[in-house]
Amino acid sequence: MRIPLELFIALRYLRARRSDRFVSFLSLMAIIGIALGVAVLISVLSVMNGFEKEVRGHILEMTAHVTIRDGRGSLEEWEGLATRVGELEQVSGVAPFSSRFVMLNRGGASVGAAIDGVLPELQAQVSALGTKLVAGELNHLRPGERGIVLGTELARELGAGVGDAINVLVPATEVRQGALAQVARFNVVGLFTSGMYTYDRGLAYIHLEDAARLAGVGEGAVTGLRITMAEPTIAPWFARDLTTQLPPRLYVTDWTREHLSYFMALRHQKRMMFVILALIVAVAAFNLLSSLVMTVEEKRGDIAILRTLGASPVQVMTLFMIQGLLIGLGGTVLGVAAGTTLASNLPALVNLVQSAWGVQILSPEIYFLSELPAELRPTDTVAVALTALALALIATLLPARRAAVAAPADVLRHQ
Repeated sequence: MRIPLELFIALRYLRARRSDRFVSFLSLMAIIGIALGVAVLISVLSVMNGFEKEVRGHILEMTAHVTIRDGRGSLEEWEGLATRVGELEQVSGVAPFSSRFVMLNRGGASVGAAIDGVLPELQAQVSALGTKLVAGELNHLRPGERGIVLGTELARELGAGVGDAINVLVPATEVRQGALAQVARFNVVGLFTSGMYTYDRGLAYIHLEDAARLAGVGEGAVTGLRITMAEPTIAPWFARDLTTQLPPRLYVTDWTREHLSYFMALRHQKRMMFVILALIVAVAAFNLLSSLVMTVEEKRGDIAILRTLGASPVQVMTLFMIQGLLIGLGGTVLGVAAGTTLASNLPALVNLVQSAWGVQILSPEIYFLSELPAELRPTDTVAVALTALALALIATLLPARRAAVAAPADVLRHQ
């Protein structure tokens, strides 16, 4: 089988001989450098994907996919709207809520938090709160008994446990005329751990009727409705369509908009990490450029002979570009193999290091994760591989052009 002349000569130049061992050594270092850069980049992106997946999962467990609120601040006669929305094909659950910011106090400790009034029998349709309880039960929230469920971090700051009493202070702006009191005493009936510090530190739950009495609103009034979808990814489109079917005073948001700042920050962080770690591959590309420059200098005589035998400047340039791409391809293939293997086994490797050295790399108290998450995405792997090959191609342009423009007569005169 015949192969192109440029490829044949490029393969021969890659073989090490005594006279050009140093050039081959630089080529080997370029391959290793590209492989390391690609492997590190794939592994880091996989870890970031894993963290994003874990956090998104925690968010979707504790918050609704779509939320309906009344622009007047209070949604009255919500039962009919909940029935209407619950009959839609994509909806898997609907539950009312009443939300406001309060100050929780016990002893000398005071902590600001958001307090949600919920119906325990319906809350299971829109969140996994019931499965996150580490003490007590959600059905212990009964109307008129002033029970409260706290996040574990919030309870720790207050020094409260199940059975303890805490004071709930409602700001004057949150209280309507006829409210029971601006300060009410609640008994802790449960503790939950969501896996998200934001929720565990800043969220508490009471019964919907207690929330109405606390703020002085009618028992039939709520802040809004929370809706869960069979497929969370369609929430933005569902919210947009639902907006057109509801009165103008009602506005609809979805989970992607409510947490837009977080996901945008995570997306920008991932892009910046990609750019920063791609510099490792760029440094390896400089080694590739150096090795090709030295190869061109050592093969000036061969290049001149090829030109006199009829090889065109384009063929000479193609020859060295192929040589550089072969080096880049070798490093990329090795890097992808190493990176995918490392990313797939990273959680097990981290656990092995923690067990062998007795260290805690990820503290559950800080990160709420006992294992390092990693999610290998084919799109990221392809993007990293193409980036590495593109940098390798760019590194070949200068030496390849230098070889192509060399004058054969001048070269042979000085050989």
